[in-house]
Amino acid sequence: MDSHAAGAGPAWPSATDGNLGPEFTPSASFSIDEEGRRDVGLCFVGDSFTAGYGDPKALGWVGRVVHRSQHPELDLTAYNLGVRGQDSGDIVGRWRAECMPRWAQRHERRLVVSVGLNDLRHGMSTARSRLNLANIIDEATSSGISPFVVGVPPSADPELNERVRVLVQAQADVCSRRGVPYVDCFAPLVSHEQWQTDLATGDGVHPGQAGYGLLAWLVLHGGWEHWLQIAP
Repeated sequence: MDSHAAGAGPAWPSATDGNLGPEFTPSASFSIDEEGRRDVGLCFVGDSFTAGYGDPKALGWVGRVVHRSQHPELDLTAYNLGVRGQDSGDIVGRWRAECMPRWAQRHERRLVVSVGLNDLRHGMSTARSRLNLANIIDEATSSGISPFVVGVPPSADPELNERVRVLVQAQADVCSRRGVPYVDCFAPLVSHEQWQTDLATGDGVHPGQAGYGLLAWLVLHGGWEHWLQIAP
């Protein structure tokens, strides 16, 4: 089992500080345009967390991460393909069909996957859930697409959280075996006061503005710049 990218119990400074995550070898190759920038197509596939459901700013963690990823070396085009209620089986069935047209004119293709809570809600076994994730990663890397995985955050339900904990461990293991970066959003947030406050004022599952900011912080400090191959 790998050590999770975000780690347990991080310090929570302003969203500009922090450490990079695990070492890994990106699979995406890239070329430089005449202006010295890399033409990057970045697709985010997942569920309601990816879609940013519950954020009054309508940014979610994806919008915040993309905002912080603007860089003079990148000509970045980002696509949020999160669909509320979907599980990993749904993502297996649609990610290529939805991402490939968006990557058609891009020189560099990158895929961010964040899914899993609905696997538990739909009664999917952990074995099937990890197989679905493995299939997405393997298909992507075999096609020269670099994947990055963001784990399931905790809910306000202790019983559900025990199941999330098991799933997160399985997801981390799938990624560790493949050298793919994985951001653990569960351990740092399960006892985090602001996260729990956000859940308590919402539906008990989805955060609000502050909570999505915390998720973005974890992603940005979970090896994101290393994966994108940009200098901080």
